[in-house]
Amino acid sequence: MIWILVGISPAWAEERFITVASTTSTQNSGLFDKILPAFTAASGIEVRVVAVGTGQAIRLAERGDADVLLVHHKPSEEKFVADGFGVRRFDVMYNDFVIVGPAAAPAGVRGLNDAPAALARIAAAGQPFASRADDSGTHKLELELWKKAGVDVKAASGTWYRETGSGMGATLNTASGLGAYAITDRGTWLSFNNKGTLAIMVEGDKALFNQYGVILVNPARHQHVKAKDGQAFVDWLISAPGQEAINAYTINGEPLFFANAGKLGS
Repeated sequence: MIWILVGISPAWAEERFITVASTTSTQNSGLFDKILPAFTAASGIEVRVVAVGTGQAIRLAERGDADVLLVHHKPSEEKFVADGFGVRRFDVMYNDFVIVGPAAAPAGVRGLNDAPAALARIAAAGQPFASRADDSGTHKLELELWKKAGVDVKAASGTWYRETGSGMGATLNTASGLGAYAITDRGTWLSFNNKGTLAIMVEGDKALFNQYGVILVNPARHQHVKAKDGQAFVDWLISAPGQEAINAYTINGEPLFFANAGKLGS
């Protein structure tokens, strides 16, 4: 006897999905909730996001625990490809980082556009600063800025320098509760609802530029990588429909990310 099943999906049918290792900033901003349904509708491929710090996302991808990597620390991304873990890197989008702090501005940094100088003032004033301290792209950028400011934050750990070991949203919650300064990507900041007395203090420094890149994990390194479907996602992100979906995501009329895949990455 032959059974013909029409219009149903048997339980044993294989689900078509890919795993993307990405950052808490892209997740917390709401971007994925906005754009992934459009990709799934166009391709039939579900995207499952593992949102962690950039450093951890890269380690996941190196182990083959993801099909695609989408993070925001270009030197680490280029090393990932150079070491044979990724096929090719493409620019996807950018926004910027900002330094936020209590509206009373006790460190006197409001309006500065020199991020290292602002951090040096915060340290000199002994004002609380909440750091993600999680090896994320944001944390890597923060440490570079402290180095430029000539401040040894390791020595200050546990005093005015507070290390949360958490994602961007959780770290902003800590900053809000403490009345502390923090560095955040603008996308997460715009979507963050617990600002309290926090406000943007420093913006506009070229050092605060925040580029995101996407990379297919190398199937030659990990044979189980879903290369065809993973590449379909990469191709969609850098295509006109994907770039338009990114640009269309706004909060109160303000874009959270700016698509810029017109120039090929490394």
